[in-house]
Amino acid sequence: MKVKTDILFGFHSIYEALKADKRKFHKIFISKKRSLKRFEKIQTLAGKKNIKIEIVSPEFLDKMIDFSNSFSTHQGILAQTSFYPVQNASQIVALLQKREKPLFILIMESIEDPHNLGALIRTALCAGVDYILIPKDRCVGPSSTVSRGSAGAMEHANIFMITNTASILRSLKENGVWISGLDAKGDISLFDSDLKGDIALVIGGEHKGIRPGVKKECDFLLSIPNQGDINSLNASVAGGIAMYEALRQRS
Repeated sequence: MKVKTDILFGFHSIYEALKADKRKFHKIFISKKRSLKRFEKIQTLAGKKNIKIEIVSPEFLDKMIDFSNSFSTHQGILAQTSFYPVQNASQIVALLQKREKPLFILIMESIEDPHNLGALIRTALCAGVDYILIPKDRCVGPSSTVSRGSAGAMEHANIFMITNTASILRSLKENGVWISGLDAKGDISLFDSDLKGDIALVIGGEHKGIRPGVKKECDFLLSIPNQGDINSLNASVAGGIAMYEALRQRS
């Protein structure tokens, strides 16, 4: 039976995936028109892990991946790997029950742009988020494009795929986690909120925000103060502001 593989592209995605050691690498392909010196760090790590590297033509790399939905290029390097190892929803509840410190959980809601998701994941790791929850439906998943958009940060993240966001929120609350949703019409200013202790932050999608059924399960709806003529922020920018306000309070 043929084993299904993923294709990682771009220097940072491949380098961080090698460091994170969560994927199985089958082979790395490097363009013969690129300086091998640029990829020395990747070659060194790959050598330690006995991963084969093949020098190929740029056209070979172009044919290996479809960039029709990506703003990125492969930068002269691709890797054939296993898919990113996500965890399932049941595991998050077990981890909650074993926690030894207050947890910071990020929950995506209807994020459709892989570059927004990549940016949110990278910010989450920088801001001290412990776990990232992503719905299987109505949201882009942790793909190679998302990894590229996160500059490889996704390869280090603890990501859980969930089937019913409202149900998971209820389980989190039953285990002592407070749920805050980021909403433009929220009645509490982000800067007046309490984001210490065990918290989950829900980030709404680019077009519809947080769905009504999910919003209903939030303990608080937080808004970001806005003094300009534009009344909304990009999802990844809004999420970044909220995560760093949480980091400020929790520090």
